[in-house]
Formats: sequence, C-alpha cells, structure tokens
Amino acid sequence: MTRRAIVVGAGFGGLALAIRLQSAGVETTIVEARDKPGGRAYHWEKDGFTFDAGPTVITDPPCLQDLWALSGRDMAADVDLVPVMPFYRLDWPDGSRFDYSNDEAALRAEIERLHPADVAGYDRFLAYSRGVYEQGYVKLGAVAFLDFASMIRAAPALMKYRAWRSVYSIVSSYVEDERLRQALSFHTLLVGGNPMTTSAIYALIHTIEKDGGVWFARGGTNALVGGMVRLFERLGGSLRLGDPVARIETTGNRATGVTTQGGWHGAADMVACNGDLMHSYRDLLCHARGAKVAKGLARKRWSPSLFVVHFGVQGEYPDVAHHSILFGPRYRGLLDDIYSNGVVAGDFSLYLHHPSITDPGLAPPGHSTFYALAPVAHLGKAKADWDGAFGKRFADAILDEVERRVLPGLKDRVVTRFYYTPADFGRDLSAHLGSAFSLEPLLWQSAWFRAHNRDDAIENLYFVGAGTHPGAGIPGVVGSARATAALMLESR
Repeated sequence: MTRRAIVVGAGFGGLALAIRLQSAGVETTIVEARDKPGGRAYHWEKDGFTFDAGPTVITDPPCLQDLWALSGRDMAADVDLVPVMPFYRLDWPDGSRFDYSNDEAALRAEIERLHPADVAGYDRFLAYSRGVYEQGYVKLGAVAFLDFASMIRAAPALMKYRAWRSVYSIVSSYVEDERLRQALSFHTLLVGGNPMTTSAIYALIHTIEKDGGVWFARGGTNALVGGMVRLFERLGGSLRLGDPVARIETTGNRATGVTTQGGWHGAADMVACNGDLMHSYRDLLCHARGAKVAKGLARKRWSPSLFVVHFGVQGEYPDVAHHSILFGPRYRGLLDDIYSNGVVAGDFSLYLHHPSITDPGLAPPGHSTFYALAPVAHLGKAKADWDGAFGKRFADAILDEVERRVLPGLKDRVVTRFYYTPADFGRDLSAHLGSAFSLEPLLWQSAWFRAHNRDDAIENLYFVGAGTHPGAGIPGVVGSARATAALMLESR
C-alpha cells in the first residue's frame, strides 16, 4: 500500500522534504498556513515592485539541484540561478570598503589593501575552513543525530577543529586587522548566530561560498520557491494553502494526521513539521509530550529577530552591489546588545539588499528594489513598540543611515515602502519570541543537542527546517530535509 505523509509548512525545508518523499513514491500533502508557499521566503508585489522577505543569499546550488535529479529532471528548467559578484560589499563607518568574493586574485588584493600581513593568515584560515567544511558539512550536514552515541562519534572531529571556540575567536587567531576579522566572521549572522559565541565549526560557511559561489534566482528568491512547488506538484504532490494546522492528531505514541482551522482532516502514516518548534510542540501536538518538550524549549536560547525595511525607489544604482554589509561603529558591543542585553541600539549594522541590480525585472523601468535589514533582539529580550511609533522611528532611522552612507537623496526618491518587524515574525510565522532563525546555533544547541529530526517518543513524528540539525540557511534546511527524508523512508 502507498504510504501517506503530511508536511506542516511550505518553507524551504518542508518543500525539500516533500519533494524527496514524493520522488520516492510516498503520497505527500503539504499544509501551509499562509496564502503563499515559502515560509520565511515569502514575497510581496507592491506598486510594480517585487519584494522578497528573505532569505536572499543562495549558496551550494548542488544541494538544490539534487532535488530535481531525484526524478531525472534538471533544475534549470524551473529556476534560473544567476551568479552574484561580488558576493558582498562590506562598508565601515571610516569609509573603508572590502569586496568579498571567490575571485582568488581579487580577494587577495582586497586583503592586502586593508592589511598586507594578513594575506598569509587568510591562507591558514582557508585551510581551517576547508577542514571543518569536510567534517561538519560534507560528512555530517545531512545525517540525523538521534542518540548521544552519534555525538560521541563526531567528537574527535569537533575536538580537532576546536569547536568549543567561537568563529570570531578562530578568525582572530589567523588575521590581525579588525575589519578582516569582521569580514570573515559576520556570516554566522546569516543563520542567526553571534560570531562571538557561535561554534567555530560554522567557519565552514566560507568554504561553501568560496567553492559554490553566491547566487540569486531570477525573479527573486520566490522564483526558487515557485520552481520547487512546480516540481513537487508535477511529481503528484498536493499543496494546501491558507489553512493553518490546528492540531497534530495522535493515538497512543503515533501521529495519525492533522486537522486544520478550516476543518479539513488529513490522515497520514507519517507527519513532519516545518513550522516553528515551540508552536509545533506547545500549540499543535495533541499529546502529553507536547507540553513536556515545550517546557524544555522555553529554557533554550533562541536566535534574534530582524527588522526589515522594504523600499522601491526612482532611479537605478549600478554602483551599489547586490549585497552590502554596512557595519556600525561597534561590533562586539552591538552583538552584546542584540544577543544578551535586549537593547535596540541606534548604531545598528545593516544588510542592504539590492536585487534589481541583478534582475531589473523586480522593479518598474527606471526604478530599483531594495531592502535594509537590521538584526535586533527577539521579543523575549527587547520590549519595543514595534507596531507603534517606535517601529516607524526605527524604520526612518534605517533609511537615514542608508541615505547617508550609500544612497544620497534617497528619501526624495522613495516610491513605496513598508517594514517587517519581530512582531510580524511572531504573528505570520508563529515564531517563538519572534525569532527569525529558531534556536541559536550554539555548540550545546547543535547536532544531538538540537531538536531531533525524529521525535524521541512519537515514532512517526518528524521535524525539518532551521530548528533541527544542521540549522538555518538554505543549505542547512535543505540538508535537514535530506536527513529527515532518510529516516522517514526507512521507517515502517
């Protein structure tokens, strides 16, 4: 008999898992609360502009191409990936800049321009990054950690690469210039991690980018989501939109299906959750285990949130890179405010996204699409009035900074604008504390210490996405789908 699976949530992890299941002959239905698929990769169309909610950095294309290859198809038929160069333009308040890429000669020239003595140190860091990439990503990135023995087996590699140290600490042992230390450590912020505390294993991100490049989907990240949906539906999968799951039904220690707020009931042999971990256990799971696990999750450290200002402007900006990082005057101090102090600082750092430089079709002719993103403390730490006057002032301050440092005259050219806050993450995504990346990627919240891909007590309840191993980011959640699918397909 054909087995049936239900996947709760149509984010990247849920879609990747559903594609793997459907490709293997498992009759799969995705149930999504929102009116569009994508989860955190939602999008809006407004006044002729297309705005991606994020994520916007696509790395390791083979992890996505593998999804199409499962059924002998070519990803290029559904998704047009365009290379981004430079990967990021880094900008500091003192006026110094650094174009970050995998062009070996250009990258070395950039390092030498900032601090010649650090060229040799960068080589040593690159060797370290390649080592942790092989151990942490190639060997373990798509393997489920279901028992402590699996963690013990990974321990020698973790010890060898000093996983107890932070990314910033490791980087600092190789390069001296503070700007280069920031340039080689900020990547953990893209997956919700503090460079000062996130395990040095995450230095593998540098090698992922260096070897695979940084890409953008023509049409926006939402076009990649759309391509995954088309693949899933061609395989025979079913996608149910705009009907949030109200309950994950159980009988004894088995999940039996889901019931939605609209009254639809789907029976299943297996249920997988791509939604927020806390929401899934505390609010959806009809089993005593739900409250027990939720109590433990409440004690864990959750990654911060984001404040994102989307804006469409008159004019085109060929000199503004696709991805820019505008560092503030503080690095460690600002990270302390975000991760520990719960202070929404005025001297923020920003990620400026300019997708229309790569794909002009995302804006009307003669116009440009942008968003500016500031990492901020989650709702459990910062009690800001995001929906009121404070949120508006914060958005204005962000645009003022972008105007001052990158886009002179910006305010007079804005055609449309809106912003997305930690409160919106909580409302729209049921994200615990408005967290943008689920559990913080600390060493003691990674691998076996992270939420397991299969529940320890309910044998046919599975998890996929940022909250499970290996963590956030497109390669991370797609890797989690590979690990979770392997468990589901071997189950009986």
